[in-house]
Amino acid sequence: MAINFASDNWAGAHPAINEALAENSRGCASAYGASELDRQVERRFCEIFEREVAVFFVGTGTAANSLSMALFNRPGGVVFAHHEAHMREDEGGAPEFLTGGARLHGIPGASGRIAPAGLDEAIRLYPAEFIHSGQPMAVSITQSTEIGTVYSLDEIAAIAETSRSHGLPLHMDGARFANALVALGTTPAEMTWKRGVDVVSFGATKNGCWCAEAIVVMEPAHARDLPFLRKRAAQLFSKSRFIAAQFDAYFRDELWLKNAAHSNRMAARLANHLAESPTARLAWRPQANEVFGFLKSGTATRLEEKGFCFYPWKVPHDVQPGLGPDEGFYRFVTSFATTQEEVDMFGTILRS
Repeated sequence: MAINFASDNWAGAHPAINEALAENSRGCASAYGASELDRQVERRFCEIFEREVAVFFVGTGTAANSLSMALFNRPGGVVFAHHEAHMREDEGGAPEFLTGGARLHGIPGASGRIAPAGLDEAIRLYPAEFIHSGQPMAVSITQSTEIGTVYSLDEIAAIAETSRSHGLPLHMDGARFANALVALGTTPAEMTWKRGVDVVSFGATKNGCWCAEAIVVMEPAHARDLPFLRKRAAQLFSKSRFIAAQFDAYFRDELWLKNAAHSNRMAARLANHLAESPTARLAWRPQANEVFGFLKSGTATRLEEKGFCFYPWKVPHDVQPGLGPDEGFYRFVTSFATTQEEVDMFGTILRS
């Protein structure tokens, strides 16, 4: 049987999520987000973020990111994000498509994070008086990042301050929102609007749900067009109570935080095995649930033969030293379903 370290998307759904889906499959409920359960979950989001927010359920993280950009859209619009951000690298042009042609300007940055100075420099490449280059429309950060690192609260605030100085809203791609939250030991409010974030793509699918993503707009008055944008993008689910049911179970008894804390612990344990192996090198210490390391080709082959699944990855530009002789670079992702036994079995093979 395969042991999955390829992606937290490979993990199944948590039993509590499955039970909620089964429970809510009986009987009838108002469609298109009008059920009492939908409203209840929307109120729960407001409680979690400690303010009134506007919540829009969608089916995928790509839809959440792309529709967030569509909400910010301007003619000739330019979005600023890390050059390795998921929106730029892995969403098949969906943000560009759903905005009708906005461009994503990639900004380099160490450890998967953009810095205020680099952001400011990039935005200044598009002066307001020069119509040929287009106009800035939004800034997006990924929390946790694509390489398992996390923006600190001060770093988020600094990015927000730079964005505000140019009159731009700040979006957070929170596909692994809960993992970042527990890594920082903070609250959703502190990690978002209290630091200047305007809109969050709130992901739950990677953390134990079946199909549950949401766009959370911190100032509801700014979300006026989003219902129409979501409908036009075919993301208004008729039986949205099944997304609501997942979120209802996800938030109950802090399941979402427990799941994220577990996957982060498993990632830290896996990183220790890499760091202690004579045939592997840990690239950097993970802060969330993604681990990156260098493996000798024979070690990688041995792990694959034992049923471990993981991905080869492109080495980030700022990682030194880079690939050595007979080495490959790989990503390992843990989830709520990862067991300590699986992680330690991985370590045993590394030591052998």
